[in-house]
Amino acid sequence: MSGSAAVATTVFGLAMVATLVIGVLSARGRDKGLAEWSVSSRGLGVLFIWLLMAGESYTSFSFLGTAGWSYSYGVPILYLVAYLTVGFAVGYVVGPALWTYASRHRLLSIADIAEHRFRSRPVGILVAVTATVFIVPYVQVQIQGMGVVVNAMTYGSVDLRVAAVVSFVVAEAFVLVSGLRGSAWVSVLKDVLVIVAVVFLAVWIPLHYLDGPGDLLDRLVREKPEWLTFPGHDSGGMDGTWFVSTLLLNAVTISIFPTTVAGYLSARSPNALRRNALLLPWYQLLLFIPMMVGAVALFALPGLGNPDLALFRLVTDSLPAPVVAVIGVAGALSAIVPMSVFMLAIGTLCGRTLLGGGNGSDPRWPRRAEGPAGGAADVRAKRLSQLVCFLAGLLALGGALFYPNTLVQLSVLSYEGLAQLVPLALLSLFWRRMTAVAGVAGMLVGLAVVVGLWATDNDPLCGVNGGVVGLVANLAVTCAVNAFRAPGGSGGPGGSGAAARTSRTGAATGPVGTGDGDEGPPRAAPSA
Repeated sequence: MSGSAAVATTVFGLAMVATLVIGVLSARGRDKGLAEWSVSSRGLGVLFIWLLMAGESYTSFSFLGTAGWSYSYGVPILYLVAYLTVGFAVGYVVGPALWTYASRHRLLSIADIAEHRFRSRPVGILVAVTATVFIVPYVQVQIQGMGVVVNAMTYGSVDLRVAAVVSFVVAEAFVLVSGLRGSAWVSVLKDVLVIVAVVFLAVWIPLHYLDGPGDLLDRLVREKPEWLTFPGHDSGGMDGTWFVSTLLLNAVTISIFPTTVAGYLSARSPNALRRNALLLPWYQLLLFIPMMVGAVALFALPGLGNPDLALFRLVTDSLPAPVVAVIGVAGALSAIVPMSVFMLAIGTLCGRTLLGGGNGSDPRWPRRAEGPAGGAADVRAKRLSQLVCFLAGLLALGGALFYPNTLVQLSVLSYEGLAQLVPLALLSLFWRRMTAVAGVAGMLVGLAVVVGLWATDNDPLCGVNGGVVGLVANLAVTCAVNAFRAPGGSGGPGGSGAAARTSRTGAATGPVGTGDGDEGPPRAAPSA
């Protein structure tokens, strides 16, 4: 092992130890219940919510894929900044609404919310399974992204598979012990390193390889103009129509992404979420820096075989090993933090809803998973959630080690598939007369359309993101089925009768009530 590789590997090892210590110690003095593990007992303030949700948006893709897309296609990569920023505007309204509803009824996930809204555990199970199917590929993507980052930062001395195993062990170790609070505390270390690293790169890369940002723009205009206009360079049809449709779809979808909802429900109050929604778009300015680095690589590394390595090739070729190591650790933590939140979300979805008996809102099913923090039922639900969290991570790790292209291919469907939950899990809270049958029928049709377009290589369809086509079909079927079933007013749990009962008892008034979220006992501020 060369001296540079030894330095980088040592720094990486120390950083992983520090990550474990921070994550595990964050749980000291906290209760051991499921609510604390999954949503930090709804006690995180503005700063921790900001760090946690920023950590989810700045992943290993931000270091690898953003620079790679900029290098390969050019302007289509701007969709990333656009949809995240618009999504936070949507979250300004949606986040407090979901928090109010979930806090009032002690709900812990998007599946919990759907189950309670329709008084139907089968609906909750369907939402939990669907969300899990479309989240697992994201976990594998982060594991493989971690492997690429660590392999590059250590000059090839740490194998991709070894790095994948390390990322799995580190993330599982602290998330199983500390839950969402551990992810929030590790986000502090991660975001400090990310901000320092990318600000440094914004200055260093253009000056080292070119004559600064001005020279980069001049050369792009003169030599690579197709990278600056839609549909970009050899992008496969990602034109203006694709850009707008993808922006709108992803902006709405991210507001009900299971990991985003976990962030919502961990907040101390709705006002913390509103302030967070105002602050988060500023964090997206950092995404322009990997885009710029990818553009520099067009001139510094022409003919690069793997565009996703553009940023780290420039870094390792131009900087000393200690600096490379710090930037690499920032990239590695950008995989570990979202990976841990994804696994925790899967654990909460399936451990509580699928295996733990749900939240007890369906009168046809016995109430088994509720109970006071530390009670037998609560401990059982938490252990089941932790088990599912571990198994989901193990599945993703196995895919990364033995089938690196299988689940990753499905990751392109993740946002489009999760978008089909929007009517059932979000719109239904505002549309009181939506029935469970209508919502489920619409979701299944939407999923069939999305998968069909993807399987037949027709996504995008006439330039429109396939997820939008599926969501339109979803809404059309939901409205049509609801029109035939709603007037009857019966239909049992989950039918229009359930919606009517919900309205009379006030169980569904959170999003459409005052929205101030001040109900319930006061909560203590999180300790520093």
